[in-house]
Amino acid sequence: MMQVNGVNCFVSATGKGEPLVLLHGFTGSSVNWEGVTAVLAPHFRVITLDLLGHGRTDSPSDPARYRMERAAADLIALLDTLGVEKSALLGYSMGGRLALYTAVHHPRRISRLILESAAPGLANKTERSERRRRDNTLANRIEQEGIPAFVDFWENLGLWQSQKQLSAEMRLALRRQRLQNNPVGLANSLRGMGTGVQPSLWPRLGELKMPILLLTGALDEKFVNINRQMAAQIPTAHLEIVANAGHTIHLERPSTFQNLVLSFLA
Repeated sequence: MMQVNGVNCFVSATGKGEPLVLLHGFTGSSVNWEGVTAVLAPHFRVITLDLLGHGRTDSPSDPARYRMERAAADLIALLDTLGVEKSALLGYSMGGRLALYTAVHHPRRISRLILESAAPGLANKTERSERRRRDNTLANRIEQEGIPAFVDFWENLGLWQSQKQLSAEMRLALRRQRLQNNPVGLANSLRGMGTGVQPSLWPRLGELKMPILLLTGALDEKFVNINRQMAAQIPTAHLEIVANAGHTIHLERPSTFQNLVLSFLA
């Protein structure tokens, strides 16, 4: 556990070499990266953490504490505490949005960027407003009905249809991890760091200069389209569309995911 800007943050580091930070998605935790970490640790100093409101990290009551700029400041403060001047950064989904935001606003601290099933936010103000409304409704539901009812709802979203190809054991482990989250943390993560709240990064994609790998699953059509648009706007980006995978490539096609990441970082 590490103190970062006044909150207790669960952090783990393993391996030696170039630092590589892994950022999980909404409802996730650092536990989700265990399989990936085992493969990467022989080559890199792999740093994983539970993002604010998730896993073993604190869940503050103020939604403003979760805002994207503060999450990025926490990440930079964490690197400072660990003595890391520059790091490669890999983010999945919500963690990918944070990774992209950090790379845009703190480019000198990020050597290379890998974004799995990530997006730069919503460019349209009306879409952002509608997404904020939906996320606030869901946040209220989490607090009123509790984590088990929310996880039942969450696991049946169409976004996770492709996770049905995972073994029963893996799906059960994923469910157990989700159930360990704090309702205040998840609710405030939606209110403070949701897609509708974060500033759109679309106008700033062309500023990025570091090498960037975009990963998306072929079955995740919405994010395939988003990432094709991103690849067209980022001069240093390379897009890989992984066959027979949905939103969670690192779980659904772990070998392919690991090989792509290692090849990019080599």
